[in-house]
Amino acid sequence: MGVDVQLGLNKGLFHRDPQETTLGKKIIESSIILIEDLGFEDFTFRKLAKEIGSTEASIYRYFENKHLLLVFLISWYNEWVNYLLEINSRNIFDSISKLETAIDSIADASLDLYTPSYINMQLLHHIVITESTKAYHTKRVDKENQEGLFLPVKILAEKLVALFEEINPDYPYPRLLASTLLEMANSQVFYAQHLKRLTDIEVEKEDYSQLKRAMKHTAFKLLGIEEM
Repeated sequence: MGVDVQLGLNKGLFHRDPQETTLGKKIIESSIILIEDLGFEDFTFRKLAKEIGSTEASIYRYFENKHLLLVFLISWYNEWVNYLLEINSRNIFDSISKLETAIDSIADASLDLYTPSYINMQLLHHIVITESTKAYHTKRVDKENQEGLFLPVKILAEKLVALFEEINPDYPYPRLLASTLLEMANSQVFYAQHLKRLTDIEVEKEDYSQLKRAMKHTAFKLLGIEEM
């Protein structure tokens, strides 16, 4: 079920917010389809313009280049996960239960039905899994970080850190654990789908139950929590 949700993202990602116009939403919808189909390397604005029946110039009115478009998509996804964490943890006051809910929300974010109709969450999730490192493994990462382009994932990590510190304030590596769990949510799915000898989990038909168990095991073990 599509809903009209507009997430607040850094204005440095775009010339014009694509969430605000019909053409912008079409650009986002079709870019998700094309990047998932072609891969980021073979994706171009020329191909995107042909897909949406418009011109490259019209796309450049929204995004300076395809790199910033990719960062926008990854940021949108991470901001959506932040939104889910807030919604799903309402009225939960036990820190361990909050952590379990947070892990479930991170792993299952693509399964939520209440996303905008122009966002195919399964395809976007696949892009996050396969292409997200290309958003920040670049020579421009420090400059873009200073501009706040990666804030959504950092906010997500800080929410996990706050939970870890509530549960075990003596744990010495809360940020390392937060980034490890967030990386697990992507890399372990990628390994399960493509490089099976690098993981112990299986992922079939959008079933992330084994991923969630592995993430909780890792967090609980390191934080000194007895597994439920």
